[in-house]
Amino acid sequence: MSHSRRQFLRQSTIAAAGTFFIPQFLKAYANAAPYAEGRVLIIVQLSGGNDGLNAVIPYADDRYYQNRPTLGITKDNLWQATDTLGFHNELGILRQLYEAGELSVVNNVGYPDPDRSHFRSMDIWHTASDANEFLSTGWLGRYLDAQSALAPYAAIELNDTLSLALKGQQARGFAMRNTRQLRNSTRNPLIQAINEGQPQHDHETVGYLYKTLADTISSANYLYETSVKQGKAGNDYPGGPLGRSLKQIADLMTGGCTSHIYYADMGGFDPHVNQKNQQERLFKQYSEAMTALVTDLKKHNLWNKTLVMTFSEFGRRVAENGSRGTDHGAANNVYLMGGQLKKPGFYNEGPDLGQLHHGDLKHSVDFRQIYATLLNDWLQVPLGQSLGTPFDPLSIV
Repeated sequence: MSHSRRQFLRQSTIAAAGTFFIPQFLKAYANAAPYAEGRVLIIVQLSGGNDGLNAVIPYADDRYYQNRPTLGITKDNLWQATDTLGFHNELGILRQLYEAGELSVVNNVGYPDPDRSHFRSMDIWHTASDANEFLSTGWLGRYLDAQSALAPYAAIELNDTLSLALKGQQARGFAMRNTRQLRNSTRNPLIQAINEGQPQHDHETVGYLYKTLADTISSANYLYETSVKQGKAGNDYPGGPLGRSLKQIADLMTGGCTSHIYYADMGGFDPHVNQKNQQERLFKQYSEAMTALVTDLKKHNLWNKTLVMTFSEFGRRVAENGSRGTDHGAANNVYLMGGQLKKPGFYNEGPDLGQLHHGDLKHSVDFRQIYATLLNDWLQVPLGQSLGTPFDPLSIV
C-alpha cells in the first residue's frame, strides 16, 4: 500500500475533504426530495446554559427581583408581552415573532434528575436519554438511520465537527463551516492521487472510507452550486459565528438545497461573573442573526415551511451569585418559531418562583416532548424510530 493511501486511512478527517471520481449512483442524491413535503427544521443551540429567566422575564413576581437585586431586568428594559411575562429588550426578534403569531415559548423545560455538568447535560439533550442512561447515538442521528434514500447532506451542521445529536449508528449529519471552503478542500493533491490509484478491494472499512469520501465530494459540489451560485440570501447578517452560520443556511435554502435539517451553535452562555453586559451582547447578536434569517426566508416564501427551535442545555439558578452572575441551574425556556404554529404565544405557564427545588426551577415539560413534536408533527415520522420511550407531542405545530 502506498504512503499516500496509508496516510488517508490513518487520518479520518480526510474523509471529509477530498476529491475523486464520483460513482453514478451517488449523483442521484443531488435530486433527492426533502422529507415531510419540503419542510425544514433549523435548530439553534445556545451553548453554556442560557439564563432563560433574564430572557423571558417574570417581571410581575417580586420574588424575581428579590433573588436578583443587581441582575433583575427592570421593567423599562423589557417588553411586556403579557401581564406577567416580558422579553428582554435586546431580544427584539422574540417580540417581532410574538406579535406576528410566529413564536411559541415553552416554559419550564427540562428532565428528571437534572445534571449541572455542561458536557453531561448536553449529551442528555443530544441523545434524548434519561439522566442515568448513556447513549452513543443522537436523536437526529437515529432519525437519519431510520430513513431510506436520504442524501448524505440531508442534515447539515454548521461546524467543524459533528455534534452527537446528528450521529446515528449507520447514518449521520454533514458538518461544514461553509460550502466554498468545503469545495476548495476537495481539491487537495493528496486526495487526487488517492483517487487516481483507487484499488479494487473487499475490506469493509476501506470500502466505507471510500464511500464516505465519495459522499463528501458529491455533497461538496452540490452544496457549493446551490449556495454560492444559486443562493439569494441578503447581506444583513452580523459578523459573529451565528450570523455566518445562519447566512450559510439562508444561502442554501434560497438556492434550492434539498437538505431539511440544519444545526447551528452559538457559545458564550455561561455567565458566572458580570452577567449583565455579556448577556445583553449575546442576546443582541442572536436577535440580529435570527432577524436576518427570518427576513430572508419570508422574502423567498420559505418561512411557512420552516420551523426553528432554540434551546440551551440547562437554565441558571434563580438567585444570583456573589459575582453578579448566575450558576448552573435546571429548567429553562425553549423557543419554537415558524409560520405554521397552532399555538403561538406562551405555550404554558411561566416559572413558579415559589416552588423551587434546591434553588432551581422545576420542569413541567420534558424536553423529549418537544422532540416528539418536531419528529411526529413536523417531520412526520414515527416516534419510535428516534425516541425509544414514547413522549406525547405538545400540539404546537
